[in-house]
Amino acid sequence: MGRTSKAIGKKLVKLRDFLWRVTLLLFQLSLFFIIIYRVLPVPITPLPIVRFFEQAFGPDPVRLKKDWEPIEKLGKPICLAAITSEDPRFFEHVGFDFEQIWDSIEKSFKKGKRPRGASTISQQTAKNLFFTPSRSWIRKILEVYVTVCLETLWTKKRILEVYLNIIEMGKGVYGAEAAAQFYFQKPANELSNRQAAAIVACFPNPRRWQANNPSRYIKRKQQIIVRFMDKIPDLPWDTKGD
Repeated sequence: MGRTSKAIGKKLVKLRDFLWRVTLLLFQLSLFFIIIYRVLPVPITPLPIVRFFEQAFGPDPVRLKKDWEPIEKLGKPICLAAITSEDPRFFEHVGFDFEQIWDSIEKSFKKGKRPRGASTISQQTAKNLFFTPSRSWIRKILEVYVTVCLETLWTKKRILEVYLNIIEMGKGVYGAEAAAQFYFQKPANELSNRQAAAIVACFPNPRRWQANNPSRYIKRKQQIIVRFMDKIPDLPWDTKGD
């Protein structure tokens, strides 16, 4: 029994050391890519890979439209529309909008429902950058870690730039430039406020709705976004477009 206990103990120690080394390696790799992506375009993220296999073995045609553009070439309308719809306090918080989170929890408790999402653009960028659509508490914890890293090591401009270039905007369509070309046959910096708002209004389910053929619900959401876009303070960088 004594020898068996010692053998089990040694195996547990080896397992612990192995898990620690794997955790440390993953931490170093994530930090490496976060630093690299601070300046370089993001070539691919997990979501397009997942969607590709879903399309390959499902009824939808296989499509992958993705065009990376610097934020200056994306234009002001799509930037303002995204901030207005997804994160109006983007320039004020440090990755987490605690006021919005608390408000979401309060409203959900009053209605007896599960709290709705209150993710900031920084959190959504962290999620889209490294994770698949699956949900778990472990993933949420890791998202918090990545969000803190992005807010610490990146600028707000870079966070928004990456967000607008990797976010899903339709079936097989990723990023604002690809969405503008796909839905309106024009570059993103030529989108009008209404067109940019239509694209953003389709979040968080762009595979269900279409920006160029909006439902009544999307039209109402589009109108609200356009109405409040001008209330966003001037962007702290120059963009092309009106």
